[in-house]
Amino acid sequence: MALERGEAQVCRVVHVPSPEQEDARRRSRERARLVVERGQHVSRIKGLLMTQGIRDFAPTRRDWQARFEGLRTPDGQELAPCLRAEVLRECRRLWQVLEMIAEVETEQQAVMAAEDGTAARLARLRGIGLTFATVLGNEVFFRAFRTRREVGSYLGLAPSPWQSGGVRRDQGIAKAGNPRARRTAIELAWLWLRHQPGSALARWFHARVGTGTGRFRRIMLVALARKLTVALWRYVSLGTVPEGAVLKV
Repeated sequence: MALERGEAQVCRVVHVPSPEQEDARRRSRERARLVVERGQHVSRIKGLLMTQGIRDFAPTRRDWQARFEGLRTPDGQELAPCLRAEVLRECRRLWQVLEMIAEVETEQQAVMAAEDGTAARLARLRGIGLTFATVLGNEVFFRAFRTRREVGSYLGLAPSPWQSGGVRRDQGIAKAGNPRARRTAIELAWLWLRHQPGSALARWFHARVGTGTGRFRRIMLVALARKLTVALWRYVSLGTVPEGAVLKV
C-alpha cells in the first residue's frame, strides 16, 4: 500500500523475465563462453609453439592443417612427437569450438529473421551487428523502462551521488546493474564513434573530449554509453532514430 501511495523507498520491485525470455538469453551467453574458450585454445597453441621459436602459425586459418604439417623450428628440426600430438589435439578442440560458435550465430540469425523483434530493429542501425543486437535485446530491452534513469541504473551506468552535511560528492557509476549489458554498452560506444561519426552523440563526445586522452576520455566514453543506451531505448520503444544516425542500406 505504501508503494502504491508513492513511497518508493519501502521496497524494490523486481522485474522477473518470463521462462521464454530467460531461455532466449542462453544463446548469447553460450556464445560469450565459447568466445572465451576460443581465446584460451589459441593462446595455448601459440604458447606451446613459442617454446620452440615458432611465431607465425595461425591456428584459426582454414589451411591450418597443411601449415601444421610444414612446421619446423628455427634450426630446421621437426616438432617432438609428444608436443606435436598435443598441439594437434589442441587445434582440433579449437576448431570444434569455432564450429559451435558458427552454429550459435546461425541460430541467432534465424531467430532474428523470423521474429523481427527488438534485436532486428537494433541491427538496422549501422555499427550494431548480430551479437550486440542480440545481447541488448535479450539482456536490456526485454523489459519496459519508465525513465532514462531506470535504463542507466539497470546497466550500472548511473551516477552515485553522496552527501554528508554540506559536503556533496559524486562517487562515480554504481556498477550495480547487469554486467553483461554494461560491457556490451561500453563496447558499442566505441563502435558507435567509428561507424556513426556524424551522429549527434558522436559530435557531443568529440566536442567534450577534444584532444583529451587517458582517464578523462574513458570517463566520457562511459557517459556516451549511457546516453547511447537511452537513445536506443527510445528507438526500440518509440521508433525514434537517434539524431544523425545512419540506417543500413
